Amino acid sequence: MEILLTRHGQTEWNRMKKVQGRADIELNEEGRKQAEKTRELLQAEKIDLIVCSPLKRAIQTAEIINENRNTTIVIDERITERDFGEFEGMPNTDFDYQAFWSYNQNLKYDKAENIRDFFERVYHFWDCIKDEYAGKRILVVAHGGISIPFRCYFEGIPNVETLLPLCLENCGIAKYSYKELEWER
Repeated sequence: MEILLTRHGQTEWNRMKKVQGRADIELNEEGRKQAEKTRELLQAEKIDLIVCSPLKRAIQTAEIINENRNTTIVIDERITERDFGEFEGMPNTDFDYQAFWSYNQNLKYDKAENIRDFFERVYHFWDCIKDEYAGKRILVVAHGGISIPFRCYFEGIPNVETLLPLCLENCGIAKYSYKELEWER
């Protein structure tokens, strides 16, 4: 199984450095251009299936990438962005955003999704799709936050203060592949 992962294109909240988790924000003009460029970059790639977050920005990105391809798009709640709870819509400078992404600190919040619970949700997604889509080449269209546990699933969780440097940029692409024997973590 081979997996291509891309983050959605830019939104106005991305541009303004506002935290957007479950807020259903659409792509801005730059985000649509980024998705079009990603479509061109992936044009020669064989893709059997697109699995996408249910949030508008991800769906719009998936649809732009899928133009002229006609690949089935499956919406999967498990790859919805991390719930930022009480921090939703705030500038990422108004709270300790670095600590929010610290697996080691594992901070608990009133409303926001705990990082280890978040990782467990995303890891469960991976554990399920390995059987469900065995032998397929999948494009996952999701979020910056989702890209962090995706990478950690394949490469391990680094012992660092914050996992933010692992985050994909808007419409960045990561490639992962598994041989059958590599599925055990």
